[in-house]
Amino acid sequence: MKSGDLLVVYRDYLACLNERRWDELGRFVADEVLYNGKRLGLSGYRAMLEADTEAIPDLEFIPEILLADGHVVSCRLFFECTPQQAFLGFKPTGGRVSFPEHVFYRFDNRQIVEVWSVIDKAAIGEQLSKES
Repeated sequence: MKSGDLLVVYRDYLACLNERRWDELGRFVADEVLYNGKRLGLSGYRAMLEADTEAIPDLEFIPEILLADGHVVSCRLFFECTPQQAFLGFKPTGGRVSFPEHVFYRFDNRQIVEVWSVIDKAAIGEQLSKES
């Protein structure tokens, strides 16, 4: 798949997440998807995303830096949101937080088959500790 085509698929995937179209997730994510080396499968991946958006209803997946090469998409997502429930081990304070996620996706047949993700938890903790 050409890099430009892969970026279109990825942007459509982000739209699916941002619009909470969970029933369409299988269009973008393979049944046996791996996340940070662990096989979550489509149902586990969906459950993780649903839990994140339940904890943070205003969570929006915004690509700040986006590149594609071969079968891999790399992205720096940037979030500005207000957690309402515990998220990544942090209790909500009612305040807004902003943080990046650096994520790589490996695609096969236009579907995500593997995800490597690093979230800047230190940035979240620092912001929440200032509000307490």
